[in-house]
Formats: sequence, C-alpha cells, structure tokens
Amino acid sequence: MTMTSAEIRSAFLNYFADRGHEIVPSGSLIPHNDDTLLFTNAGMVPFKDVFLGSDKRNYTRATSAQRCVRAGGKHNDLENVGYTARHHTFFEMLGNFSFGDYFKREAIQYSWDFLTKELKLPAEKLWVTIFETDDEAHDIWVNEIGVPADRVSRIGEKDNFWSMGDTGPCGPCSEIFFDHGEEVWGGPPGTPEEDGDRYIEIWNLVFMQYNRQPGGEMQPLAKQSIDTGMGLERIAAIMQGVHSNYETDTFQALIKAAATQVGVDDLQEQSLRVIADHIRSCSFLIVDGVLPSNEGRGYVLRRIIRRAVRHGNKLGADEPFFYRLVDGLIKEMGEAYPELAQNQQRIEQALLQEEQQFARTLQRGLSILDDALSELSGDIIPGDIAFKLYDTYGFPLDLTADVARERGVKVDEQGFADAMDEQRSRAQQASQFTTDYSKQIKSEQVTEFSGYAQSEDSSEVVELFHEGQSVERLEAGQSGVVVLARTPFYAESGGQVGDTGTLSQGDAVAFNVTDTQYLGKAIGHQGEAVMALSCGMQLSAVIDAQRREAIKGNHSATHLIHEALRRVLGEHVNQKGSLVDAERLRFDFAHGQPVTAEELRAIEAQVSEEIRRNTELTTAVMPIEDAKAKGAMALFGEKYDDKVRVVQMGDYSLELCGGTHVHRTGDIGCFRILQESGIASGVRRIEATTGSAAIRHTQHQQQQLQQLAELTRTDQSALVPRIQQLTDKQKQQEKLIAELQQQLSQQAGANLIDQVQDIAGHKVIVAELKGTEAKALRGMVDDLKNQLGEGIIVLATSEANKVSLIVGVTKSLTDKVKAGELVNHLASQVGGKGGGRPDMAQAGGNQPENIGSALASVENWLTEKL
Repeated sequence: MTMTSAEIRSAFLNYFADRGHEIVPSGSLIPHNDDTLLFTNAGMVPFKDVFLGSDKRNYTRATSAQRCVRAGGKHNDLENVGYTARHHTFFEMLGNFSFGDYFKREAIQYSWDFLTKELKLPAEKLWVTIFETDDEAHDIWVNEIGVPADRVSRIGEKDNFWSMGDTGPCGPCSEIFFDHGEEVWGGPPGTPEEDGDRYIEIWNLVFMQYNRQPGGEMQPLAKQSIDTGMGLERIAAIMQGVHSNYETDTFQALIKAAATQVGVDDLQEQSLRVIADHIRSCSFLIVDGVLPSNEGRGYVLRRIIRRAVRHGNKLGADEPFFYRLVDGLIKEMGEAYPELAQNQQRIEQALLQEEQQFARTLQRGLSILDDALSELSGDIIPGDIAFKLYDTYGFPLDLTADVARERGVKVDEQGFADAMDEQRSRAQQASQFTTDYSKQIKSEQVTEFSGYAQSEDSSEVVELFHEGQSVERLEAGQSGVVVLARTPFYAESGGQVGDTGTLSQGDAVAFNVTDTQYLGKAIGHQGEAVMALSCGMQLSAVIDAQRREAIKGNHSATHLIHEALRRVLGEHVNQKGSLVDAERLRFDFAHGQPVTAEELRAIEAQVSEEIRRNTELTTAVMPIEDAKAKGAMALFGEKYDDKVRVVQMGDYSLELCGGTHVHRTGDIGCFRILQESGIASGVRRIEATTGSAAIRHTQHQQQQLQQLAELTRTDQSALVPRIQQLTDKQKQQEKLIAELQQQLSQQAGANLIDQVQDIAGHKVIVAELKGTEAKALRGMVDDLKNQLGEGIIVLATSEANKVSLIVGVTKSLTDKVKAGELVNHLASQVGGKGGGRPDMAQAGGNQPENIGSALASVENWLTEKL
C-alpha cells in the first residue's frame, strides 16, 4: 500500500484520536522555560512539564505531529545532512503520549496494531528491541503480541534508554525496526552489522519512569507515562517503497523545485538534498520567531542558511535562490502547517536578506580557504584558519568542514575550539560581572498574584532568601528576597519590569522592595530589610502606585504600537521583544528595512488616535484555542497554558498578555516616538514614551526649538528656511576656503620643486609642510610627479597630534622603490601604519614630534633600495 506523507500523518493522528487521544498541534521549535535545550528535538518536548507533574492538562492521552530540529546542542545532525539517507536538520515526529494513563502493554499494542493493520506492514518484516533488563516488555512482545523471541533484541543503555537531555524525564525504550530485505547490507540491532541500512528504526516507545537530576540521580516520576515517536520521513520511505528519505514525495517535490531554481537537471545531485532539507528547517525556525544572528539559535539558523546557499552556488546559482523555495514548501506542507502561508512574506524576506548578506562575504572567504588549501602540506586545515574564516567572514565551522570534505582533507576542530576559547577569555577579561543572587534562586512556593485589581494587600511571609540561600530570618540592613503567599507586586515578565514599593508591619516599613522577580512559581520581592523579618510574619504589601500607572501606560501603548505597525507596514510585522518601564517603552519587531519618517508619523498618529478614542480595555481568561479563534495575537515562540488572558482594546487590538494595563486607552495620555533603529538582521526597534514622560519630552523639544530660534535670530515658524540659508552660506564659505587652500598648496608645491635633491642618481623631494591640510597632499604629489618626470616625493604634515604622510613614486621607478614600503617605514617612526599602490601610498600617525627624524631617514633607506 502506497501512502503520501500527508496521508500517513493524517492516518496516525486519526488512529489515536479514535482511541481517546487529544490531537495536540505541534509546539514551537523553541523550547520554553527550559535552558537545557537549544531546539525542540523530540515529540515529547512540549509535554516535558506534564511528565514532571508541574503542568496539568485537561486530557491524559495525547497525539501530535511535532516539528523538530536537530542542528545544535546535544542532538546535532547538521553535518550529516546530504551525506546519508536519513539525517535531517528538520523532521516531523509522530507521537502518542500517556500522562499517568496507560503504560507498556497498551503502548506496545497500539504501535503494533497501527503498523500491521492500519499501514499493513508485514509482521515478518518487523524487528523489536527492548532495554536489556526489561523482562516485562519482553513478555508483552513475545507472549501477547506474538513476535518470535529471536526477533527481540536486548540492548543496553546507550541505545535503549531515552532522555531528552542531560536532565529531565527519561526511561527505558522499546524500538521497532523495519527490514528492507537481503539485497541491502546490514544486520539486526545488537549485531556487529547493525550499522548497515537493512534494518531501520521506525518507532521508539519510551516508558517514562524517571526524572534525571543534574547529578545523575534517577528520581521516579509520580506517574508512569508513555512517550512514543515515529519519524514521518522514515515511515514515508517505507510506505512509498524507497530506501532513502530524500526519495519520498515531499523531498522529491522540494528537490525538483531547488533544481529548477539553480538550473540543474540531475536530481541526484547531493547538494539538492541539502537545500531541500534546509529550506524546511529555516522556514519553520523563522515561523517560530528565530532570525539569523551571530549568537544562540539565530547563529544556528544563519549556519543552515549559509550552508544551503553555498550548495546552491556549487551547482551554479549566482543569484539569490533559496528564498524562492518557500512557495514550494507551502504547497507541500502548508495544509498541515498553515502558519507557513501566513508568514510567507516574513520567511522570504529573512532568507533573501541573509542570502544577500552572505553573498558579499562568500567569495572572499572561499578565496582565503582556497589559498589555505593550496598551501596545505598535510591533510589538516589549521584551527586558526578555520577560526579566522568564522570570526572575520562569518564562515561556520561546518561550512569550512564541508569544503574540506570535498577536497579530501579535514579541519583541526580542536584548534578551532582553542581559538574560540581564547576569544571568549579575552571577552571575559574585558568585562566585569557582579553576582546576581536572584538569578540563582529557585523556590518551591506558589504565590497568588492579586495586582490586577488592587495595589495593596496583606499576606504571610512564606520564604526568605539572603545571598541566594533560603534562610529563616533576615536581619535589619540585610539585602534579600521576600516571598509572600499573595502579593499585588507584579514580577518582571513579558517585557514589563517588576514593581517596587514597601512591605510593612503596621505603620512601620519592614522591607523596601527595589525589584520583583519570578522564582519559579513564587514571586520574589527583592530589596533591603528595614527591620528583622522571619517566616510566618504578616506583612502589608504596597506597590509604588504612581510608578505602576506609568508602566501600565507604556505597556498598553506597546499593544497599540504592535497593531499600528501591522496596519502601516504590513501583517508580516511581529513582535520580537519588548521592555516596558516607568519612563519609556521599547518595542522590537520583525521588518526588513528602516521605517521611514512618513511611516513613523503614521504610526504615531494611529496610536494617538486610539488614545483619544478612550476605548475601554477588557480582559478575559479563556481556552487558548478560543482566543486564537477570536483572532488574538500570540507571540511567536511564546509558551502559553491551556487557558490564557486576552487583552482587548475595542475593535483595534486583541492580544494574549499577562501584564498590567490601563482601564481605558485615554489613561495613556500622551504618546511620542523617540527613535527607530535596527538591532539585528531583519529586526527593528521603536522607542517611545507616554504620559507625563511624553509631555516632558515634548517640552524639552519645544525648549530646544526656542533656543535654536534665538541663536538664528528668527521665529520658530521660520526655523527651517533660516537653517537652510545658514547651511548654504556655510557651504559657500567652505568652498571658498578650500579654493584658497588649494592655491596655497599649489604655491607650496611650486616652491618644493626648488628643493629637489639627488639620491643615488634620482630626483627626490622630501619635505614637511606645516599648516597644509592632509587632503591637499595627494594633489601636490601628482603635480610634482608631472614636473619631475621621474622621481620620488615624500611629504608630511601634522595637525594637533595627527600625522599625515604621503609617498609618490613615478612608474618608471616602482620596480626599485614601492611607495607602500617607504610610507610604512616612515609611519612606524611616527606611531602609525599605512598602505597603498606601488606608485602612491599614504599613512597616518600620532607622534608629530618624530616627523623630522623620520624624514631624515629617507636618504639612507632610498640609497639601499636604489
């Protein structure tokens, strides 16, 4: 039976839905609240907190088709892509999950039933592995399912004990392999020939039983659970009767599209496989909010894009092509993942911009690599060369390794790592860091937040911290963190800064709160104790209400800015980050070019209009699917619970947000944009302010206008024409000054012809021209060369502590004297360096006191050369 990838995906989800599983949409490729993972690399990642018991869902069975990326961190398949039949940077993991519901028996039965009855795979083609000590799984497979005992292999921890990372949920595995037949070399799992391609793993059943701690300790999970995964690409290859994943329907369509774009006919080109794989990972990463950059996830994305572009260049592409493949990807996967089509413009724009940027450095980097390869005496490219390519030209290590592999050599990866470590060490030595104990604190307490409705509350102290350690008592004068059972203080999150204020006992202030942060699910009040505090004390919590009101105004304005940006610039705009405090707001967003002055005026006008409308803000907590159906905007890559808080401003803005806001848009008061700038590739930033801070900003601008009017002796209404008049007059005067300086330089040059000296039979002029501008020296050298016919000119001038040198050599003498060599000889004596052509070179320096001795050395230097 032949099935398309889409049909397999649908059949899998429907099979488990019919058996009581909730179909859960794919989670983001960006793991949330989990610093152990770079990307979502397995189907269970979105359910990690459910397995741990810290996240409750309204279902105990789930199934999903999860988007995964393995291109960084512990799970990294990037360098194998294109060289094997089944390695990908992006893949889909079909999975069924039980959260304390069923366990081994049902999981095994479901997997066998789906493969043999739904997909109709021959049972004799399937081979099973279990963890070496798992007798229970062995009994189920052999005695209940009926798999012959000689087709059940016991495998050790390396391959049959699964964990998502170094810590977290884990447990023993049972895997199902498919036998491709005797015509393919390889042996069953557990045999010396297991690395062959005959037996291919298609399904992994993980019996979640433990939570691995940082020290390696295995703590039993409160509820035994099931995590399974079947790679869609692998099972598609089997169902379509092909051996390589790249021969399946989805990949063949992408390979053909790539071949068309780069202009090749041979669909077996290895580079086409790389491009087809990489367009999937790149597009979905951008959908989930990642953009190319020089660090973290953005750097991995940049590596993948540049690897794809280079493979296109190898096939002859000399124009941007990669971004054009997005349309073909949408045709193949857009029905299952509509977010692709919704963000097509944003994806294409980010890819095109990165392609164009890389094109500017690619040829230079490849040239340096070619030079290094041509001079290579062995078969190892030195690590410092690879690091230079990375550090200076943006060449990722795997890109250099790719080229090296094509030339039959390797890269000294340890040398590269050493060079990287040296750079990090230099960077750390150049920076000073202080200990922030709040970042180290984790609390098991849960604090109730009451600050949406009130600015004061009374509650019990449930935990205290001093210098990062939990303590029973905090003494007067000590800095620390206070955790209350309930508080109106907003903890920093979603870009909104934490509240400040006081914690009091009676009329006396007990603790000054300077910041508020989350410590897990607890809210920590940071600051300094005024009196001794101990757990169990009852305190009154009072926030700085005036500061909170200013923060609320700025926060609500970010929602208005977000919508205004989308209406003015286009729906591709999406929030990339924000910072909201009492003085101003900062809003980062995805956009490929600077926002024009006209567009900024339109954005400011829209926001101001919504403020004047004085629309009431409403909030509601609802299921996330209801919120999305209502049209609420969610941040790409943000993790949301099953129930979310929706903030609505009339018919203008509807977003998911947990922050504090004004009651009506009119409460924002005044709104002013301060500046717009670029902060990363494809990411812009708007800074603005509201309320009294915006009024102060306007007043300051008005004051500056008045001062300008007084300085220019005109009225404010006539400032622009008056400044234009003064600018034009200044340009005329600068032009006149330049003409006079040129005349003086020409006169000085005419005088220099009388200073010709003979050195080794050649005419030479060496002179210091005090009071002459450096930019006039070049013209003087050209004139003197014409007058001399053949000769050498050396001129120097200085202004303040800046030295300017120039050397001119007529072409008939450049075989004996190089201008660049002579100017560097002089520059080294005046604290500088320079360069240029053999017939003309310039240099600078910062030691004018040495000009005389430097010029005096010219005669001896030339005598040796001539």
